[in-house]
Amino acid sequence: MPIGLRLCSERMSRTSIELRHLRCFLAIAEEGNVTRAAARLHLTQPALSRTLAALEKHLGTRLVDRSTHHLALTAEGRAFHDRAAAAVAAFDAALDPERLRRRPLRLGHAWSAFGPYTTPLLRRWQSEHPETSLELLRIDDRTAGLVRGEVDAALLRGPVEAPGLATEELATEGRVAAVPTDSDLASRTSLTLADLADGTVVLNTVSGTTTLDLWPTSRRPATTLTVANTDDWLTAIAAGRGVGVSSASTAAMHPHPGVAYRPLPDAPPVHVLLAWRDASPHPATELLVALAREIARES
Repeated sequence: MPIGLRLCSERMSRTSIELRHLRCFLAIAEEGNVTRAAARLHLTQPALSRTLAALEKHLGTRLVDRSTHHLALTAEGRAFHDRAAAAVAAFDAALDPERLRRRPLRLGHAWSAFGPYTTPLLRRWQSEHPETSLELLRIDDRTAGLVRGEVDAALLRGPVEAPGLATEELATEGRVAAVPTDSDLASRTSLTLADLADGTVVLNTVSGTTTLDLWPTSRRPATTLTVANTDDWLTAIAAGRGVGVSSASTAAMHPHPGVAYRPLPDAPPVHVLLAWRDASPHPATELLVALAREIARES
């Protein structure tokens, strides 16, 4: 047989085995009798025997010893039994709606999570929805891993333009300036965008929300330093390599001995959003949206 035809034949042979073949084999193994196994599966004895024979032909080995009145598994059958049982269990678990509801709800964030509401959200979720674990994951990405499928929902800041996402605005946060603690700017009680424009501005271009568009065209910073995450952003500022702008929750969630945060009242606020994939969301998404909305409203 030509190689191409042989490969096609082998591929068709592999796909001809279905879950029902495994269920039939397991029923025979557990009942030790074709008649009882057939009755359990609501099949005729000939149909069950043909199914077992097809499975054995596919595997190229005998799984059941038919030489005695009481059926017994061969050595190969005993080895295959565990794999077949695991495959059927995994399939059933994947389609079990109760297990689906208990699947952990992965909540991503790029930095600062839900700000001051993070701890109340986690505590109340654990108290009110103990059947579903809520996992908080920090992922340095504009959508905190949501578009890539790494999380089920994400707490985001600023506009989100990725297609296929649904969003709920939860709160707004004022902006703050982040400056080295030993700089002249740190001695002031508040700052303006113009105060920052004379130096280098550190921009997190991966997951941050600050861009040069924050400044008027006529007063934009002359130099910038780009980083890829919040940790590098803080390190650069603490080292005196520049200043930064972030949302107010950053000051509470990311304190740093070398960084001083000061209010930036002339900068527009940042919108805090909860986002999730519009298609096939996690079953507990609606509960998460409702709880996050309630916590933000109460606070």
